[in-house]
Amino acid sequence: MIRDSFALLGEYTGMAWQSIIAHKMRSILTTLGILIGVTTIITIWTTIQGLNTYIGSVLSDIGNSVVYVEKYPWVIKGDFWKYRNRKNIGWREYEAIRRHSRLARAVTPQVVASRVAAYDDKKLERVAVLGTTETFTETGSVTPESGRFFTGADIRNKARLTVLGAQLAEELFKKSDPLGKRIRIGDLKYKVIGVLERQGDFFGQSRDNFAIVPIGTFRNVYGQQRGLQIAVLASTSAELEDLKEELRGILRQTRKVPAANEDDFAINQMDQLTGFYEDATATLYAIIFIIAAISLLVGGIGITNIMMVSVTERTREIGLRKAVGAKKNNILSQFLMEAIALSSIGGVAGILIGLLAGSLILSLLKVTGGVDLSAIFVGFGFSAFVGVVSGFYPAYKAATMNPIDSLRYE
Repeated sequence: MIRDSFALLGEYTGMAWQSIIAHKMRSILTTLGILIGVTTIITIWTTIQGLNTYIGSVLSDIGNSVVYVEKYPWVIKGDFWKYRNRKNIGWREYEAIRRHSRLARAVTPQVVASRVAAYDDKKLERVAVLGTTETFTETGSVTPESGRFFTGADIRNKARLTVLGAQLAEELFKKSDPLGKRIRIGDLKYKVIGVLERQGDFFGQSRDNFAIVPIGTFRNVYGQQRGLQIAVLASTSAELEDLKEELRGILRQTRKVPAANEDDFAINQMDQLTGFYEDATATLYAIIFIIAAISLLVGGIGITNIMMVSVTERTREIGLRKAVGAKKNNILSQFLMEAIALSSIGGVAGILIGLLAGSLILSLLKVTGGVDLSAIFVGFGFSAFVGVVSGFYPAYKAATMNPIDSLRYE
């Protein structure tokens, strides 16, 4: 029984391919709608899945137990000038948090400038210079690969020392050991005491092209008016929400915010970025699937039209098959298989093109991503479904033809 079913399936498939090959150009044009729809779905699916994996790995490296006190929220909704007119986050806020927070394991002030870095005849433009304290290794989840990081004494003494990102060290010193050497940052020289472990790129932008100096040294050289970012590490991730509420209370009191007024500062965390990204991708999914659905609908209508033409052209063949014993189910299966074969050609081509296009987009974004097998199943499932739906009516019409009338058809 099962063997007979497979034999019939093979026979119907062979007949479907013979019909498609006999009308090559017509078949190719018919599958274009399916191809475009499936290509769109697979391209976006592959791209977003690759981005999901990549962004998830980067954000997990940064850590979910850290919040950042800043002037601006990371996701701005509404009037930008409301945030622009806020006072900067300054040293006073840092000291208040450091002294009064009971839930913070580490509190790190951070401030950034951009300067030229040079060693011997090698000069690099627009290098990020980060001023911070010894707790940066905790809140920033970074570790020196060689040498050491700042001590509390280095920070208090405002020492002229620096710790380099891996890329900056490599570009300035090539393969020589940078430890103990003096480099010029801006107009001053700093002794290199450490090199951090490589953190990699984020969308093609290096996270290793920077120099870190003690924050007191930074403020002496570049001024004390720059706003700070304050990174605060919770004692445990379970206490993160309590920490945020504690910080709100400390900051509102320190900045003398009236009880009736909203906060004039932002407490940011990685969940905001992931939430914003998920909302954006959900919207993109919806838009793209609407476009793809329209393409598949057009492709399905095309298959229905061509199958109706095929049924009309093969009316005598249908009558002859029925006359020699073919049943309705045999005719129905034959033409339904032909419709599925047509849509599958477009589906397979769309999957291949979509995977290539998605991989190309990820490559241009400097994102590493693999082939998502679920995308292949989704693409093939869509195309097969369209084939069944669009081919059913023509197949049913062929199956219910009167054999006598069919044989008389000219």
